[in-house]
Amino acid sequence: MLSFSRLKITLILGICVLGALLCLPNLVRAPAPWLPWRQVHLGLDLQGGSYLLLEVDTKAVLRERLEGLVDTTRRTLLAADIGYLRLAADPGQNRVVFRLRDPAQQAPALSALRTALGIGQASAPGQEEVSVAPGATGEIALTLSPVAITERANAAIAQSIEIVRRRIDETGVLDPEIARQGEDRINVQLPGISDPERIKALLGQTAKMTFHLLDAEANPAAGPAPPGVEFLPLADQPGAKLPVRKHVEVDGASLTDARAGQSPQTGDWVVNFTFDSVGARRFADITRANVGKPFAIVLDNKVISAPVIREPITGGRGQISGRFDAKTATDLALLLRAGALPAPLTVVEERSVGPELGADSIRAGAIALAVGFVLVIAFMAVFYGLFGWIANLALVANLILMLAVLSLLQATLTLPGMAGILLTLGMAVDANILINERIREEVKNGRTPLGALEAGFSRAYSTILDSNATALLAHVMLFVFGTGPVRGFAVTITVGIVTTLFTATLLARLITVRWYAATRPALLPV
Repeated sequence: MLSFSRLKITLILGICVLGALLCLPNLVRAPAPWLPWRQVHLGLDLQGGSYLLLEVDTKAVLRERLEGLVDTTRRTLLAADIGYLRLAADPGQNRVVFRLRDPAQQAPALSALRTALGIGQASAPGQEEVSVAPGATGEIALTLSPVAITERANAAIAQSIEIVRRRIDETGVLDPEIARQGEDRINVQLPGISDPERIKALLGQTAKMTFHLLDAEANPAAGPAPPGVEFLPLADQPGAKLPVRKHVEVDGASLTDARAGQSPQTGDWVVNFTFDSVGARRFADITRANVGKPFAIVLDNKVISAPVIREPITGGRGQISGRFDAKTATDLALLLRAGALPAPLTVVEERSVGPELGADSIRAGAIALAVGFVLVIAFMAVFYGLFGWIANLALVANLILMLAVLSLLQATLTLPGMAGILLTLGMAVDANILINERIREEVKNGRTPLGALEAGFSRAYSTILDSNATALLAHVMLFVFGTGPVRGFAVTITVGIVTTLFTATLLARLITVRWYAATRPALLPV
């Protein structure tokens, strides 16, 4: 029990000193910008901020998939030289239907469509996303399976959460809370943001960018658009429309970077973008084959630019010009970097938490922590005397180490987190109580001071370890399966359990050993 090597003493004291240093960023400002000044951040309920509840339009995902099936069907039938009529999507039935000009071509049409859609190539029967079935009098229907619809909706929500996180991170908001709520909603908490209008504007844009060729024969003023073409409005010219072919030549998903800048020729703000290898190759092929033709850049069903291809673009880089200023160019570049949302988002609920409420919460939490801390210290001092004060010293070190770890993790402190700190202070003295009560029992049984100390620490150790291990497992599960404030509470308690084991079984024992070695008392003050 008295065997503490110099290395062990140095490590224990070094950890305590390091903990105190890591707590400093929460008290003073960084003396130099290059220093890693990590702090505990305050959550929405403490510093105020904004709360948004977003709804994902999963029906738009279904409509987009059906439009893709329409385009695939059209191209497949044209390539097979099979005539058709009334090709259209039917969202109510989750299918695409059309009628053959010649019912005798039903078999080759079914074969061509199944080959194009990969039907029959699944690893197990029933895994196809689309079923192709003939109907009466030459009609054919391509129907999405219910399982595929559900999987696509879940994938869209998961992707939306990731895109929302990227966009918010790009704006510099610290520690946003983003989580799924219910079947098709996303909960977004933005600490420190009192005016969420810019965030709402960024999240409200799907930012789906695609590149299309124009149809030179179609005229927006002459009537409805021909098959495979749609009339899309120009973003910077209200009322003007261009005939854009529906087929996507290059998808914006191939972008790897987008940055706002100024054109060296005109000085106007532009957005420079870069493709990955697949996108660069496709972009080069399209521009090489269509020199002299206009190439539309479409963002959220609006043509933001339609330049004429003057020469093949083979470097995988391009530029979007328009009536941009610094803010609009920066925001567009941010949206393109973060990626396109798979479906539109709608703000269904919005709340703001003022800093006054946060200040009241901090004040109430600080008072609760201070009162609880004082009561625990008073209890230990009254009931255990000198050993109680040793436990109190370990308790102060425990609090410092807990804040140090939270600062190192740059954790977000919420009201439940503050409650977790207070609960940890109460739990921390349990280990010291077990040790001190065991020492008392050994003294009553006639052991010598050294024997009582040895037995008190060694025999209480297994009980302390078991109780804290079970609590640790419970709170790890709480973190894994919990959300929001529950996870914050679990993180605080988990960190507190680890620091408690250190301070109760190592630091308190080291202090006791040094006291005993210095005084060699005939009787223990228990």
